[in-house]
Amino acid sequence: MSRGPGVADPQIADLAPDQRLRRLELTVTRRLDGLLHGRYRGLLPGPGSEAAGSREYRPGEDEVRRMDWAVTARTTVPHVREVDADRELTTWLLVDASASMEYGTSTLDKRELAVAAVACVGFLTAGVGNRLGAQVLTRDGLRRFPARSGRIHLLGLLRALLGAPRTDDPPDPRAAARADGRGVAPEPGLADGLAGLQRVATRRGLAVVVSDFLDELPDDPDEPPPWAAALRRLAVRHQVLAVEVTDPRELELPDVGLVTLVDPESGRHREVWTGDPALRERYARAAAAQREQVRRALHRAGATHLTLRTDRDWCADVVRHVHEQRRLATAPAVARGGAA
Repeated sequence: MSRGPGVADPQIADLAPDQRLRRLELTVTRRLDGLLHGRYRGLLPGPGSEAAGSREYRPGEDEVRRMDWAVTARTTVPHVREVDADRELTTWLLVDASASMEYGTSTLDKRELAVAAVACVGFLTAGVGNRLGAQVLTRDGLRRFPARSGRIHLLGLLRALLGAPRTDDPPDPRAAARADGRGVAPEPGLADGLAGLQRVATRRGLAVVVSDFLDELPDDPDEPPPWAAALRRLAVRHQVLAVEVTDPRELELPDVGLVTLVDPESGRHREVWTGDPALRERYARAAAAQREQVRRALHRAGATHLTLRTDRDWCADVVRHVHEQRRLATAPAVARGGAA
């Protein structure tokens, strides 16, 4: 099994957080920056949505569908509409740091892969005037980071993600102080995080959701997850990139004898004999159906879907995704319609 570059790489796993972040930054900028260069369109090609005047049409560079016909008729010179995303970009992140994201059986766990995904978004959308804000779902509540520009701000966000509390850490006393009358601090779900993101992301831009999307999936595969409606509302105003983080053991069960399975969200335990081929086949079918349920919900919500796995080279997966999105963006409209 090949090892992909990640913050849990054996060569850097024991490094201090700042050293790990520096290694991660080098990985992103060296492997991705040259391949994904573009005018603030590194991860999702396509124009923004806020009008910001017009300029003369540049043959071979501008899309005809962005023609400003009113200005063209008035000046007799072809003009195209400019949008805010052409000049500056505000990116909002929702990062899932819940208990299910702590799982990993390969080179890194899902939480660390999420940090790598955030690093990709941050470093590749960095530019003069560009801003990055985030909300992080943790067991202690929803942590907010205002939209700001600059490398220091991004590194601070990545450092906070690396240090986000885990299930085996002692509880945050401030979270305990916010507990409800039963003495239990209510944990926000993915739907809560999406609703919060919509409240703060008032200006059109790029919204990136990094999660395993396993939050309260219904047993009925035809029933939409509780977060689907909130994601759909977010996609009405923003370009949305959904980064689904998975681990191979979530998709198939190896033959390793008797194992104890634990639900990290609820803490429930179940002993399973993995030597039964029929059991492993049922597990694989159920896992595939679950992932198809997530994929269908993301597609119906209008989000662009990127899947990253802990056992694969996430840099290569990002590159493939961006190249595919660019190919689709530049394909003739008839071809895109036929592909759909």
